[in-house]
Amino acid sequence: MTSSARAARLGALGEPTSLRRFGTHVWAVADAEVRKLRHDPLELVTRAVQPMLWLGVFGNVMAQVRGFPTGNLAYLDFLAPGVLAQSALFVSIFYGIAAIWERDLGILQKYLVSPASRSALVLGKALSAGVRGLSQAVMVYLLAFAMGIDLDVRLTNVLLVLVLILIGSGLFATVSLIIACVVKTRERFMGIGQVLTMPLFFASNAIYPIAVMPGWLRLLARGNPLTYQVDALRSLMIVGGSSTMNVGTDVAVLLGVVACVVAVAARMYPRMVT
Repeated sequence: MTSSARAARLGALGEPTSLRRFGTHVWAVADAEVRKLRHDPLELVTRAVQPMLWLGVFGNVMAQVRGFPTGNLAYLDFLAPGVLAQSALFVSIFYGIAAIWERDLGILQKYLVSPASRSALVLGKALSAGVRGLSQAVMVYLLAFAMGIDLDVRLTNVLLVLVLILIGSGLFATVSLIIACVVKTRERFMGIGQVLTMPLFFASNAIYPIAVMPGWLRLLARGNPLTYQVDALRSLMIVGGSSTMNVGTDVAVLLGVVACVVAVAARMYPRMVT
C-alpha cells in the first residue's frame, strides 16, 4: 500500500472517530443539564401551570368567540399546538441565564478548557433544552386529552411532534445563549428575555391565524420561527389539522435557523468569560 493510499485510509477511518467524539461531547453536556432536571422534578409541575391557564381559561373563553377563521377545527383544537410551542418557548428562552450562573460558578471556564468544540458545547445545551421541551409536550398532551381535544395519536405523528419540539426548543435556547453572551448579567438578561417572549408569541400563528392579522404583523409572523413550528405542529398534532406553508418547508426553515444560530453562538460562547 502506497503512503498516499495509507493516508487516505487513515483519514477515512479518522472521520467517523471525530464524529463520534463530537457526538459524545454533545451528549455529555446535555446529560449534565438533564441531571439538574432529575434533581428538581418540581419544576415539571410548576411548568404545567401555564399551559393549563392558556388552554383551560383563555382557550375556553375564546372558544365562545366565532370570529376566528380556524377552518374545520374547533378553537381549542386550533390553540393546543400553539400552547405547546409557547410552553417550549418559555422554557427555552430563559436558558441563557443558566449559562450566566455557570460562568459565575466557574463551570463555564471548565467547559471552555475541555477538549469539546464550541459547537458541541452549544449543541449540548440545545439538546438539553429540547429534553425540557419534551417534558412540556407530555404535559400538554395529557391536558389536551383530558379536555377532549381531538389529538392525532398515531405513533409517526407523535414522534414527529417530539422532533419538532426538540428542534424548536434547541433553537430558542441557542438564541437565549447568544443573548446571554451579549448582556452577560442576570438582571439585563431577565429584562430582555421578558421583552422577547411576548412579541415572539403574539407575532405568530399560535393563538390566531395569520389571515386575521394586519399586513405589518403578517410580515413579522412570516419571519418568526415560532410560526413555522406551530404550523407544522398543527398539521401533525390535531386530527384534521393542516399546514398552510407545508410541513417540509416548516422543518427546512427551522433547521436553517438552527444552523445559523448555533454557528453564531459557537463563536460568541467564549466571550462570556471576558
